[in-house]
Amino acid sequence: MDHPLSLAGAPMDAFHVCAFFDSRDLEYDVLTPFYIQGFENGEKNIHIIDPALIDDHRLRLQRAGVDVAHCEACGQLEIASWPKAYFDGDGRFDKDRMLGMIDRMTAATREAGFTRLRIMGNMDWAFQDGPAKTDLILYESEVNEVLERNCQPAICVYDMAKLSGATLMDVLRTHPLTLINGVVQENPFFTRPSDMMKEIEARKARAAA
Repeated sequence: MDHPLSLAGAPMDAFHVCAFFDSRDLEYDVLTPFYIQGFENGEKNIHIIDPALIDDHRLRLQRAGVDVAHCEACGQLEIASWPKAYFDGDGRFDKDRMLGMIDRMTAATREAGFTRLRIMGNMDWAFQDGPAKTDLILYESEVNEVLERNCQPAICVYDMAKLSGATLMDVLRTHPLTLINGVVQENPFFTRPSDMMKEIEARKARAAA
């Protein structure tokens, strides 16, 4: 049976979280207990991060008491780099490919005997020759339906300093939960995926006119 989900001491009433941090130390202070909770519950963690920070990520988890080598060996922890997870063979971001991959990962996790899959994705890749803004926002909106259908939690980690005001608002509107300054809150700006998709298409039409 799946255990109740909580993050930063608060129950998770939705599955898609937009998390903002101003330091890596704060990020790990807040999120590492969430990862450990998953390990203790017999769940799997997939962490998608900057390739340059993979060794540091393992070290920080190890210092927090996670037996990283064991968890990776038994399949309970998978650390993936941005290129492996988000980009196709030609180095392009394809939101439909990514949505399908998350669906398949969830099924594979259950088949492997884990009770749930927890995903953490650091989103800085989107601002380093990443996808068009509309593709990113459409993905963040549509993935809500995949996560909700599979009862699968995902935390998208953003550096607020890298977001323009308009992009920041769009990112917020695609996540039902926010995590800011270590506090989880229901997001009053959340927009249902069907409505967000209509709005994006309307923007495209106006831009093309």
